[in-house]
Amino acid sequence: MAKIVHFGLTAAAAFILATCGGNVLANNANADDTPERTPSTGSTKVALITLEKSAYEAWKSKDAKFWVTFLSDKFVGWGSFGKLDKASATKEYTGTDCEIKSYALSDEQLSSLGKDAALITYKATVNCTCGGQQLPTNSRAAAIYVRDDGNWKRAFYARAAIVDPKGTLATSVDRQQALNEDNAQPTNRYACTDAMLAVERNVWEAWRAHDAKKLADLTARDISFINIFGVHLATKTDAMQDWSGTYCDVKSISFTNAAGTMLSPMVGILTFKARADGTCYGQKVGPVWGSSVYVKYGDVWKWTFGINLPARREDT
Repeated sequence: MAKIVHFGLTAAAAFILATCGGNVLANNANADDTPERTPSTGSTKVALITLEKSAYEAWKSKDAKFWVTFLSDKFVGWGSFGKLDKASATKEYTGTDCEIKSYALSDEQLSSLGKDAALITYKATVNCTCGGQQLPTNSRAAAIYVRDDGNWKRAFYARAAIVDPKGTLATSVDRQQALNEDNAQPTNRYACTDAMLAVERNVWEAWRAHDAKKLADLTARDISFINIFGVHLATKTDAMQDWSGTYCDVKSISFTNAAGTMLSPMVGILTFKARADGTCYGQKVGPVWGSSVYVKYGDVWKWTFGINLPARREDT
């Protein structure tokens, strides 16, 4: 099967420390009992939307030079068959087998992650073929930017295709590449990884049990989520109602390849691969590539944003 290069990549990047408590961004050193927040401003939203559009233009024109300064040096993401770093992401974004005829961004929403980090989500409509195959037209995308020497750089990107929850999610890929991804060892298993992963397990277990109260306790005041079907749950109320619903029947959950990175002393990202033994909307869930953003309240990590993608495996 021809390789399908999805621009919808899940990625997380930042300056990685051996513990979660260090100062990652020089200009973001506050560490009080609540996560550092700054008001979402119109100018920041316009700036980040402009940057996102420039990234789509660079993807369309296969501009390899653009990604050198646009992406964080610590960029890590999900490509067609697994995780990418900055170099491999640049190679995939500038591949010669994609033809982008048009794209449009809409429904843009901005959330502050502190004075030096921000999350933007939006709907992406793309007319594109890769490897001779049509990519999903409509997707929900999320990007996190960090300020580095006064410039915004993309530190995270993911794009989940909007699909019918009752349709088929599984996509065939090269078996050996899938096995390589499964057997890969985490490269940054630090204290922050274990701390965030412990909360992540509890969030998934509460979701499995349809426990709205526990989910509310584990999550921050303001949250949003993009699920494997490309559904955007824009508020905590929406997320609680959806997660505590009974459309999913899951018996057990497991995690592999978890890795934590820090955007600031009080904001971290966890990337992982999850497996849920069960069904949603009557179809097998299958493996998931996940990324979750956490904020720190005192010594407690709380979940504030996530985006999940169906992990493409030949045997799912």
